[in-house]
Amino acid sequence: MSFHSMWAELLPVGRSSASGGYRRYAWTGADADCRTWFREQAEARGLAHETDRNGNQWAWLGDPAAGNAVVTGSHLDSVPDGGAFDGPLGVVSAFAALDELRGRGARPTRPLGIVNFGDEEGARFGLACVGSRLTAGALTVEQAHRLTDGDGVTLPRAMEAAGYDPGTLGPDPERLARIGAFVELHVEQGRALDLSGDRIGIASAIWPHGRWRFDFRGEANHAGTTRLADRHDPMLSYAETVLAARREAELVGAVATFGKIGVEPNGVNAIPSLVRGWLDSRAADQESLDTVVTGIEKAAREYAAAHGVDLDVVRESFTPVVEFDHALRDELARILGTRTELKAPVLGTGAGHDAGILSDRIPTAMLFVRNPTGVSHSPAEYAAEDDCVAGVTALADVLEGLACT
Repeated sequence: MSFHSMWAELLPVGRSSASGGYRRYAWTGADADCRTWFREQAEARGLAHETDRNGNQWAWLGDPAAGNAVVTGSHLDSVPDGGAFDGPLGVVSAFAALDELRGRGARPTRPLGIVNFGDEEGARFGLACVGSRLTAGALTVEQAHRLTDGDGVTLPRAMEAAGYDPGTLGPDPERLARIGAFVELHVEQGRALDLSGDRIGIASAIWPHGRWRFDFRGEANHAGTTRLADRHDPMLSYAETVLAARREAELVGAVATFGKIGVEPNGVNAIPSLVRGWLDSRAADQESLDTVVTGIEKAAREYAAAHGVDLDVVRESFTPVVEFDHALRDELARILGTRTELKAPVLGTGAGHDAGILSDRIPTAMLFVRNPTGVSHSPAEYAAEDDCVAGVTALADVLEGLACT
């Protein structure tokens, strides 16, 4: 089956007719349909299919127990109203690359695996990369059991409803020990390749990043009868902090975003008593990230004091810089430099990935496919078909170079 036909088959699954975006959330009907698609692709190629203890799907050519396997793949779930490419491009390309290898007559000397990691985006339970975190031991069983969606449904209950046993959740060191290299292909979530004119890139590192909650506590009052001079309005401090985040990020070439907000009592005619905003910030290095977040918090406290508002800042999550395996990265560059005329520049990324989670346990690397708009996590996310096909060829070259020599 060609890349185009596989892509067309998967495209309608979980797509919202209202937004045009995808709602493929973990352990839902759309997720089940994606899992069925993956299993059918594996079976159509005579690959051994299995679902591991954490709900990740695997398709194998050769016996993984032999060890030193080369694995590729990504995820099939989405953010709310996300785009078609983030995740699925890596999975579809993995099957297409295997087809291309077989068409070349290549004979693997190492086991080859394709993986669909579960719940990478964290859209339902609020934590990204649940499947790979559990596998790597970066998320404990106790923490996983406490994950709850917006309707109060826990992860174990959701898994049970989908026909899976949550009692098996936990680290999977034996599985990881069988993997010699993991290469994840992903659409670029930015415009670096578009600006350089290259179709394919190689990841160098994932920027350090984190999430901070800013709680501005003021005084609720009537919007129509309270003088401006008598107000303790936390919305003003929050709004000024949003602008400060942009300024601080620009100073060091980082990014900082207040993308989620909660307001109490959340009435049109009421001055808020609480404005809770979540900051996401990322930078090329730890020093720059620290500078940005410190600057934002300093400004926020000054604004809060000026308006008679209290402020609490809580760091909810943090991921240090992830350097992909240098030897594997250099090997990818060597293979692509030998087998293709395409340039593959090395570039960093501000987005998190399963490959980043696994990098502490096994050698990992990433390939990026050009995104001409730079838009991601949106229905406008896009990659041209000829660039996608170039990505398949590059992935096939990498798999042949790693597993067939």
